Amino acid sequence: MSSLFEEIISLPNLFAAWREFIKGKNKKGDVLEFAADLEEHIFLLHDDLANGKYRHGGYTTFIVSDPKPRRIHKACVRDRLLHHAVARVLCPYFDGRFIFDSYSSRKGKGTHAAIKRFRDFAWRISRNRTRTVWILKMDVRKYFASIDHNILFSLFEKSFFGDGRLRDLLWEIINSFHAEKGKGIPLGNLTSQLFSNIYLNPLDQFVKRRLWAGQYIRYADDIFILSHNRNCLANTLARMERFLEGVLALRLHPAKIHIMQWHRGVDILGFVSSPTKTILRTKTRRRMIKRLVEASDFDEQYEALYSRMKYER
Repeated sequence: MSSLFEEIISLPNLFAAWREFIKGKNKKGDVLEFAADLEEHIFLLHDDLANGKYRHGGYTTFIVSDPKPRRIHKACVRDRLLHHAVARVLCPYFDGRFIFDSYSSRKGKGTHAAIKRFRDFAWRISRNRTRTVWILKMDVRKYFASIDHNILFSLFEKSFFGDGRLRDLLWEIINSFHAEKGKGIPLGNLTSQLFSNIYLNPLDQFVKRRLWAGQYIRYADDIFILSHNRNCLANTLARMERFLEGVLALRLHPAKIHIMQWHRGVDILGFVSSPTKTILRTKTRRRMIKRLVEASDFDEQYEALYSRMKYER
């Protein structure tokens, strides 16, 4: 039986990863250059990986506004191809180890599924709007930049204790980027989406299995817990803060911790949810409309469409 490392570096997986990688990128100069000698590049990458000679390259940095400025770090085509090859094998491997209510960067999940789950939880707690639903909302301060390399690697060591080649490859990817010494994963890497879910999985397990917070939802570093008891949420928050700092070397953003009531409307993943409806947040709608205007001819019917986007109970 082949190891996960052998699955990742296999030629069929590398070529399949290439087909996924080039979607929407086949007119980019660096991609066209790589594609001109595709087989030679992929065979060489395979040989370097198999012989332990692979070394991750550096990054090109640029700023995007979405809507706030974010610093994106872009690896070369060869390295991004490997990221896809790693993700193709490891995402299915880890997916069954994650809790159901982790919604970022997973097949069959996403923002809409998270919002639907949020509403299902809220209606269950409210008992048909006869009880107040309290929401604890929080996110991690500078999450991607704060991920500790050694802690992340230790989570992989527990899973791949006997596969030294895979652990070496993962360390090469993890250690290819530093926001500060020994910390940070780049926003531009496909592997970073997987790494971010693996890093917060201990928190997910702690909240679900130790704190018994059944109505818990996480999307990347955005976290929501629902309850009919406000004091219970305050106690849960204190224990989560201790766990994050003590185990994962993370801190919650102090300005983004809120305990609020559902019937007053809760901002969740670009939408505002209340018992009667879930609608696009005004800022989100305006940003979508602006992008449509910039991307193509735009008329009033599109604005009317997006202004009406909502979920009904």
